[in-house]
Amino acid sequence: MGFLNLFAVSSMPVLKVLLVTGLGSYLAIERINILGGDARKHLNNIVFFVFNPALISSNLAKTITYESMVQMWFMPFNILITFIIGSALGWVVIQITRAPPHLHGLVIGCCAAGNLGNMLIIIIPAVCKERGSPFGDPDVCSEYGMGYASLSMAIGAIYLWSYVYNIIRISSSRNSKEVEIDDLSITKSSAESSMVPSGSSSIEVVEPLLSSNQLALPQTRFEEKPQVPFLDKIKQYLEMLLQKMNLKMLFAPSTIGAIAGFVVGLVPQIRKLLIGDTAPVHVIQDTALLLGDGSIPAVTLILGGNLLKGLKGSGIQKSVILGIIIVRYIALPLLGIVIVKGALRFGLVHQNPLYEFVLLLQFALPPAMNIGTMSQLFGAGESECSVIMLWCYVLASLALTLWSTLFLWLVA
Repeated sequence: MGFLNLFAVSSMPVLKVLLVTGLGSYLAIERINILGGDARKHLNNIVFFVFNPALISSNLAKTITYESMVQMWFMPFNILITFIIGSALGWVVIQITRAPPHLHGLVIGCCAAGNLGNMLIIIIPAVCKERGSPFGDPDVCSEYGMGYASLSMAIGAIYLWSYVYNIIRISSSRNSKEVEIDDLSITKSSAESSMVPSGSSSIEVVEPLLSSNQLALPQTRFEEKPQVPFLDKIKQYLEMLLQKMNLKMLFAPSTIGAIAGFVVGLVPQIRKLLIGDTAPVHVIQDTALLLGDGSIPAVTLILGGNLLKGLKGSGIQKSVILGIIIVRYIALPLLGIVIVKGALRFGLVHQNPLYEFVLLLQFALPPAMNIGTMSQLFGAGESECSVIMLWCYVLASLALTLWSTLFLWLVA
């Protein structure tokens, strides 16, 4: 296929996303107010608790078998690599731009976690149905492509709510503690200053403090701290980490849907009951597919409504936004080509153009929208997150089109 044909194939899905996103933004403006704040919140709950689990479970149940699991074993590692490299690059962005402490978790999260579910679920079927697609029969391509996208969404949700969630939570709690300490020190200093008589000098107040410290030094100078064994230190660190982590978020509805899809797909007796037109209770699978079909338009409309908040702006540094954009749309896709092609060369990935395309595309996606939910939950950079998402998703139309064209050329 020629480059222009590949560009046309890759641009159509992005244009569809832009049109539905624009409609969501239009419905969310105050003059229309069909998709206002409360409406988006309720619709988001329906998507989170109903549509997404149904979509993931139904598509995984259709496509997951023991053979496909063996073929797709590299995908969880590929997604983990995107999180690790993105976190490292996010830390570099923080060091270079000197971002405020309360944005550290947000910057690392935006660089680490891409939109591994919704964007792939929108893009992959659209690419399969385009005339001139290099992936063969559209129906077969859509079936397996949705399986890849659903697995990506499930794994991404696990990493997102176990890793990024706790990074943002710890970062926000650390910042709130620093604010409390600053407020306490200000209150203490003001109280001490109010206790000093107006006619006394500062030297008279300091001298007793110095003498008391000097008396205390000989008593504590030669005290030895008990040494803790290395294994006990590791045990204490792990216990502290488990206490700080919110493990309940690992079992989000999407994760439960993924587990259900794996059970149905991998257990032959259950699969025969649910999957296929001749299955005795195939109506359950058909109902799940019907509910899952509502996820894509609903999520895209919510995306458009949420991006509208970014137009109001915030005091975030432009260098921070630029750094995140460079990480997500330049550094990660280039490293992704090296990693996926290297895995293919060493036999870690089987020869499958659609599977390779999904693996490559996982490195070029905009930040996950759930990061905005996390920032709202902890009150850490909510307005800044809206601006970051606005610019990242506006530029995603160009970046995804160009990278999708290149990826199609590489795998075709």
